[in-house]
Amino acid sequence: MPDEYRGPIPVPLPETRPYWEAARRHELTLPFCTACGAFFFYPRAACPTCLSGALEWRRVSGRGRLLTFTIVYRGPRDFPLPAPYVLAMVELDEGPRLMTNLIDVEPEPERLEIGMPVEVTFVDVNDEIGLPHFRPEARR
Repeated sequence: MPDEYRGPIPVPLPETRPYWEAARRHELTLPFCTACGAFFFYPRAACPTCLSGALEWRRVSGRGRLLTFTIVYRGPRDFPLPAPYVLAMVELDEGPRLMTNLIDVEPEPERLEIGMPVEVTFVDVNDEIGLPHFRPEARR
């Protein structure tokens, strides 16, 4: 576990506990509506597409594309992440969009491309929390 992590640590709530339990196992899971077949994110009690409460958690591929990004050169005062870093919006292959950090790439505009394939990776910050981040997809 990295001793150097000093960032914010999520506090799982009943609605988000399955998400964080899966992330601890290095799995990305999202709520899935069995009534209309839609994945969605952020977790909530009813499907935002059809308002059904027939929900379950399903593992997703963890692959997607970079939808948009910004490079943070100067973060908020006392924010523990060292700048520069890439704050990104990723659209998963399954449809939902997640705001995340893009890691394992230089935070330079010429290194980033809208639409580039990305994949999830996890950073363990303690015994209970693994944080999902994304990185450029490894070439296969």
